[in-house]
Amino acid sequence: MTEWTKVPAWRAGGPVDRAGSNPAPGAINASKKWVHELAGGFRFLEHTADAYVEVWGETLEELFEYAAISMFEVMVDTRSVEPKYGYDVKVSGMDLENLMYKWLEEWLIIHSIENVVFSKFKVFNIVKGEENTLTILGKGWGEPLDYDRHDVKTEVKAVTYSNMMIRKMDGKWLARIVFDI
Repeated sequence: MTEWTKVPAWRAGGPVDRAGSNPAPGAINASKKWVHELAGGFRFLEHTADAYVEVWGETLEELFEYAAISMFEVMVDTRSVEPKYGYDVKVSGMDLENLMYKWLEEWLIIHSIENVVFSKFKVFNIVKGEENTLTILGKGWGEPLDYDRHDVKTEVKAVTYSNMMIRKMDGKWLARIVFDI
């Protein structure tokens, strides 16, 4: 069961601030540092037809936050998006890859229905439930898409399982995700 609700930004309560600090596409690619030398973030990888990202974080929660911001960075320069409205999301999955797919898909649904773009995300927890299902509870902040103010890039049509990978490596979480554009 998927749940999401719109709440005022003033109820946000300590979001991880991504606005103004997102790397521009290719900015991390220019660096020769291996991702494990960096605290958390994402970079775009080469792909023939779609958007392919590599995401990393100190925690699993941070990994999911950066995955969501990377998806919106494909669509819009997230630095131009003000975190005016907060949306709560709760989704469940049968494993980490399925949970990531459902997490990102839910944000894409909200974007499509509400015409909202996001610049901040916070994952409050990821819990294991009955029959080893995983549930994620998080929040995203953004505002209605404004073609005059936002640097619109490429529309993400769907999240895919193609080349999706999530693993823990050298004490950090790493994921690779392909977005259908």
